[in-house]
Amino acid sequence: MMLKDKVAVIYGAGGAVGGAVARAFAREGARLFLTGRNRASVEAVAKEVAFNGAAVRTAEVDALKEDAINGHLQSVVDEAGRIDISFNAVGIPNTKLQGVSLIDLALDQFSLPIATYTKSYLLTARLAARRMVEKKSGVIMTVTSTPSRTGIPLMGGVGPAMAAVEALTRNLSAELARHGVRVVGLRPLGMPDSGTIKEVYGLHAKAWGVSWDQFHDLIASRTHPRRLTTLAEMANAAAFMASDQASAMTGTILNMSLGSLDD
Repeated sequence: MMLKDKVAVIYGAGGAVGGAVARAFAREGARLFLTGRNRASVEAVAKEVAFNGAAVRTAEVDALKEDAINGHLQSVVDEAGRIDISFNAVGIPNTKLQGVSLIDLALDQFSLPIATYTKSYLLTARLAARRMVEKKSGVIMTVTSTPSRTGIPLMGGVGPAMAAVEALTRNLSAELARHGVRVVGLRPLGMPDSGTIKEVYGLHAKAWGVSWDQFHDLIASRTHPRRLTTLAEMANAAAFMASDQASAMTGTILNMSLGSLDD
């Protein structure tokens, strides 16, 4: 097991991405501390992984509030002695953020994803890093999407937000790697088995005047295998990146675009 006895904190663990990563980390032997703003959804994931034998704790934590994050991390250290992995899978509803041209999009809707994602990723990363630096070991992980690297119509502020998170990933690594802390990111494409992506694709399909399936097929046609990344593929890659087997990887974003983006 790649993550045997590793102590992993996951933010947004009740969502599709966070839940998939929790299951992959559990399968690889990690000790899990799952958090989210919706306690019920986090508990549902916890029950599933605990049923399969994983050690798991849950907490209601708002990943935009520094005091809440800091207090929870201290409780993790008090119980487990350290934090080996910090994985941020937070998300925000996209019902008004995409599907509108930049020249028509309200300024607050453009700014919202940029402010939200950068704030959450910085807070969770730096508060974990302060504890990891003491142990000279740890992995901080981010998740972005392909609009960080390529221009796509009607993405609003999401593309700039993803680009900012990737820049933050590299800058954190530049500062923390010499202290034994790796900072890495994942950049999947699509993941249509996620409810969030179905919602987002629906917005774009409506704006383009096509069906959900047609829009899905259009995006998939740009990849080499003519399909999109799955949640399981993303989660399996996350487990590897969090493990000691990926010790040479830091300050980088794992390209999971299935060939639609050059490295």
